[in-house]
Amino acid sequence: FARMFVQVCLYFYCKCLWRCLKFVVRKLTGQCELQRICYNTKPGAARTMKIEASLKGSKSKRLQTSVNVHPDAIEKTIDDIMELKRINPDRNPQLGVSLQACLLQIVGYRNLIAEVEKLRREPYDSENPQHEEMLLKLWKCLKPNSPLKARISKQWCEIGFQGDDPKTDFRGMGLLGLYNLVYFAEWDTEIAQQVLTDSLHPKYREVTEKELSQLSKAEWEKKKFDKAIGYSFAIVGINITDLAYNLLVSGALKTHFYNVAPEAPTLTHFQQTFCYLMHEFHKFWIDEDPLDIMEFNRVREKFYKRILRQLQNPEMALCPHFAASESLINM
Repeated sequence: FARMFVQVCLYFYCKCLWRCLKFVVRKLTGQCELQRICYNTKPGAARTMKIEASLKGSKSKRLQTSVNVHPDAIEKTIDDIMELKRINPDRNPQLGVSLQACLLQIVGYRNLIAEVEKLRREPYDSENPQHEEMLLKLWKCLKPNSPLKARISKQWCEIGFQGDDPKTDFRGMGLLGLYNLVYFAEWDTEIAQQVLTDSLHPKYREVTEKELSQLSKAEWEKKKFDKAIGYSFAIVGINITDLAYNLLVSGALKTHFYNVAPEAPTLTHFQQTFCYLMHEFHKFWIDEDPLDIMEFNRVREKFYKRILRQLQNPEMALCPHFAASESLINM
């Protein structure tokens, strides 16, 4: 009880001290916290996350709720913030532009979570023509020279599904898993086909003296011919969808999206991130060189932690080739 009491007292002391400090700094600089952030922090995750924290931590309910407004209400929200903070918009035109960009990202991230969650909760329906069309598109993109003989077929195992009918494999991630796989196969076709080929054909490796000294003969024979880079492509894609989903809902992907999306991040940004994660996981799997597929969970967890560490860097963009143009970044 004593420890809890001390912690509560310390919390309120620090909170009051922080507010007093902000008051003093504002008097000295003539700028509120939002102005100081926008004027002293470059655009991107560093600025947007500070703005988000400042608004959520404000004692004003109007500022706290500004991060939850509808996108169409953002302009009015900016006007309300300016009025509340007694900032002249004519003298600070750049502030309004910067705040608007930040709020679009903040609100957009929240809306993206809702959109992704809706897809995740929608089950695959074989009676739905659109669902079936997407599934067939996945096959055509990955196996353009091998016609599918029947809708229910062992051929689905060739692209990494577990049985004759892929619909059973989408239970965990719903339509989200299918959306991501189709996007990867359609828009990053060359890499997707290469990853699929690698997953189906484990590579033979020469014995090195160092490896011979560390492994028994039985272990080496297994490792030499095992399916170390072999895995079920589609199942792993659904699994990486789950990984991307967890990064999104935990807020870890804010760093990435706030750096690559000049305004509101969209489902396309999420799917591009999935493509990056699939490609990177494939390379990571090869580098880890596991003994067999039973090590998948260990490798996945290690990969997940590596991505989390990368996202702790406010400058991080997981796929920089999707970054905003210089003209937008300089806003």
